[in-house]
Amino acid sequence: MAEIENRLGALRRRRGISAVELAGQAGVTRQTIYAIEAGTYVPNTVVALRLARSLDATVEELFALGAEEARTERVVPLRGSEGVGQAVQMCRVDELLVASAPSPVPCWLPVSDGVIEKPGQVRVFLSDSDFSNRILVAGCDPGSSVLARHARSAGIEVVLAHRNSTQALALLKEGYIHVAGTHLKEPPADDALAVISFAVWEEGILTARGNPKSIRGIEDFARPDVTIVNREKGSGSRVLLDTRLKALGIRGVEVRGYEVCAPGHLPAAWHVQSKTADCCLATAAAARVFGLHFIPLVSERYDLAVQRRHLELPRIQNLFETLSRSGFRRELEGLGGYDATASGQRIM
Repeated sequence: MAEIENRLGALRRRRGISAVELAGQAGVTRQTIYAIEAGTYVPNTVVALRLARSLDATVEELFALGAEEARTERVVPLRGSEGVGQAVQMCRVDELLVASAPSPVPCWLPVSDGVIEKPGQVRVFLSDSDFSNRILVAGCDPGSSVLARHARSAGIEVVLAHRNSTQALALLKEGYIHVAGTHLKEPPADDALAVISFAVWEEGILTARGNPKSIRGIEDFARPDVTIVNREKGSGSRVLLDTRLKALGIRGVEVRGYEVCAPGHLPAAWHVQSKTADCCLATAAAARVFGLHFIPLVSERYDLAVQRRHLELPRIQNLFETLSRSGFRRELEGLGGYDATASGQRIM
């Protein structure tokens, strides 16, 4: 993708305008102005026009496309037992290009801005201004982390909160988050909400590599030699399983492991990987992370819901613009099981 070259800092100083003054005129924070000047934040159209007007310049005088970086795809040798389709990160060590599979299970201390000192009270390490370009997104799609990485190039920091679809929508309506991810079949019936397409994913049955129990469909979940791990109530995967079981005339009590729940696609897949369960329902991308066998059941659209009053916020606009970028779509589809053709399109 071509880099954006900007002359904002030089022109601002030539006009004798401070970053604080320019930020006020453009409707953004001082930190955003510094991020744009440093090239770590790409402003949306509205902000770019406001900046140009404030500096008595054209947008073209402030921003220009740099040279397009050539992209090449190649195959490099791999040492290790990672499964085919498993995502890896690349790093050069001397002359060697090394592939490393990120751990799907947290191995490091989490990024934190504060610590809970007692129930209902948090000691915060940062000032309020440090949170001005953050967006709180709740949902269950593992692919949300791809969106967060690509949004970073526009100066947006996405904070991800893992919640199932029902929980995420409830938090959105209560005003606790900016964006809710959902793959419930019915879109939220609320005129105050707008819905944008994230992607279409495949959901199905995950089993160990080679499918040692020869599981072919939901009907096999009632076999006495098969143990599943379920998802919590309110999740789309739980709704899918219950619907299929009901259609087959199978009660939950007839399925070993029905009452054992994992809080997400990756945690459910981890149960299968660690052999505490023979199978689960999750996305194709979750299967790829662990190198598991995948039996497709349905293709579903995963959407992002947002309060309509937040649509004009520059950081929300930049987040949804990221959905249309080729780099984001290419990586999401490369993870497997995603169709990003309609990503960024407004559904309602």
